[in-house]
Amino acid sequence: MDIQSYELHDRIERVEAAEASESDLVTVAVPPDKPLGEALERVEEDRAEAEYIDTEGEDAAYLEALERVRRVLQREAATPDKGLVVYAGVVDGEVVSYVFDDLPTPVGEFVYKRANEFDTAPLAGVEESSKTFGLLVVERGGAALGLARGDEVEPIETMDSDVMGKTKAGGQSAQRFARERERQKEEFFDTVADEAERAFLGDHHVESANTSAESASASTDVDGLILGGTSVTVDDFREGDHLDHRLDDRLVGDPVSVEYASEQGLQQLVEAASDRIEDEERRETRETLDRFFEALHASDGSAAGEDDNSSDAEEVVYGREAVEEALEYDAVETVLVSADLPVDEVQAYEGRASDEGGDCVVVPADFDRGRQFSEAFGGVAAILRFPIE
Repeated sequence: MDIQSYELHDRIERVEAAEASESDLVTVAVPPDKPLGEALERVEEDRAEAEYIDTEGEDAAYLEALERVRRVLQREAATPDKGLVVYAGVVDGEVVSYVFDDLPTPVGEFVYKRANEFDTAPLAGVEESSKTFGLLVVERGGAALGLARGDEVEPIETMDSDVMGKTKAGGQSAQRFARERERQKEEFFDTVADEAERAFLGDHHVESANTSAESASASTDVDGLILGGTSVTVDDFREGDHLDHRLDDRLVGDPVSVEYASEQGLQQLVEAASDRIEDEERRETRETLDRFFEALHASDGSAAGEDDNSSDAEEVVYGREAVEEALEYDAVETVLVSADLPVDEVQAYEGRASDEGGDCVVVPADFDRGRQFSEAFGGVAAILRFPIE
């Protein structure tokens, strides 16, 4: 888990835990296609009405919440690309507010609510994926491209294929028909690969006859690519080296059997590959944690006199004092911190590691090795660039 995902997770947990004795907590969610002015107008109307009615000061907490929301809405020049969610209120005697203006998935619907707890429905699903996956379905009749972020599937483009069927036209020799069909298939595969390169490699654009000026400018540098289609066709595409090598390197597992080159097929592809998407989400974290445990085992074996080529093993330390010392010597390549630690402590380690040009990996504690790391090693460790004498 990266630090941004961890911080988002922590903020969402705080929102979920907040409660008040009265209905004084305010939730406002604005979808990307709705102007902030409508929400601001409702807040100001309710604020004026509450001030007029509240002669005894009983609505002081509610007025504080509305004022916080009003300030946030006034600060924003326009609705953010994925929408805006604002929570504000008095919790345990303290005025709190949580602003989500950089969500990974769009806000689905407008929400304006007053209750004794915040409405977390607008945040549903935003933690499911910190990565973006390209989706590519290839079958004889066409192809479909899309993006997946968590459960959200965003279709990009569908393409029809002009490849002839297997039955040859009258008067054509079998060999000539087969050659022409193969030529058409290879041309179609090349076109699909060009569109995938355009769509899934960030700012790298590939112009083709099928690409509009608008779609040519819209591209995302994906973290992984999931390939699907009818088995024979997608295998031919995969084995024909049509994909750009950068996308080929990002393939997540083997091709998935999918029947339709359509939005339905893209959804089917995501559902069939859900387990491997989840594994890919945590792959980097698991690999880093494995490096730590392997290096630790090698150093323990060396101390016991075992001959296991431990001289080639990486150097690691664990515990707050040892990691602090390594940071002082600028010896840290990667800091590992447990998600169980307080958010300010995690942020402090991330800042120190970043200042030294190192990385920080937040280890979730919801799987066996993550719990072991948290409980047995204090939730703090580091992989070193060089040993500290």
